[in-house]
Amino acid sequence: MAARDPHRFVNELDDAALERLVARLESRAQDEIFARLLDNYLVRLILPPSARVLEVGCGTGAMLRYLARRDDFTGKAYGVDQCSHFIEAASRFAQNEHVDDRLVFQIGDAHHLDFPPASFDVVIAHTLISHVTAPLAVLSEMARVVRPGGTVVIFDGDYASLTYAFPDHGFGHQMDVALANATFNNPKIMRDLPRLLPEFGLKLTAAWGDAVVEIGNGSYFRSFVETYVPYVKQAGLLPAQAIDLWLSEQRQAMENGTFFAACNYYTYLARRT
Repeated sequence: MAARDPHRFVNELDDAALERLVARLESRAQDEIFARLLDNYLVRLILPPSARVLEVGCGTGAMLRYLARRDDFTGKAYGVDQCSHFIEAASRFAQNEHVDDRLVFQIGDAHHLDFPPASFDVVIAHTLISHVTAPLAVLSEMARVVRPGGTVVIFDGDYASLTYAFPDHGFGHQMDVALANATFNNPKIMRDLPRLLPEFGLKLTAAWGDAVVEIGNGSYFRSFVETYVPYVKQAGLLPAQAIDLWLSEQRQAMENGTFFAACNYYTYLARRT
């Protein structure tokens, strides 16, 4: 069976699988790493008091809730996701955190956004572009709905750099590749964006990379393997017994303080010309 990115095919998952993804997204949002990576680009955005912000592929709305809690945000933010289960969760979490007065969540397709041209000051894709079916169509839509002079933000990982320590380096590399291919439809897309953005009238104004690394203990990368290793097994990319041994080794390393995992993440800020 070929690998199928669970986020790309999220509407084909059962309720139990959806809840596992919700738990992963919310666990990630509570990690200090998530907050640091968000702040790295949010502080660079110059937002007018009445700013309109759109996040495509908003998931459970964690990024927009974080934005809404900031003292310097007084505008309105919209979140769009193809999964109704995610949108329901996003609305519920926003109400629970009392930020729903500034947030609107709705079902929608990042490839065909249901907004007029030039509707937003900022359009954000936070760990979305690696999952979508057609990255060029999504870039085109983001460029269409941001106003001239507005900002497009794309943040995601280069998942060819994803790696977990494992005593058998050969199998460890195979598992790294299998994880990337089972979880992300476009694991190397961030390498292409500097070349692709100008095609959509987007001028790169800032870009940087962050190495996300956990040594000794794991939280960010713990929830990642617990959520996505089952998809490696389901796709039959490697022998099930070997996958179980690898996962057991990761859990043991986290318990005894010998864990190591890393991945490079990149942020692009582009202005609509």
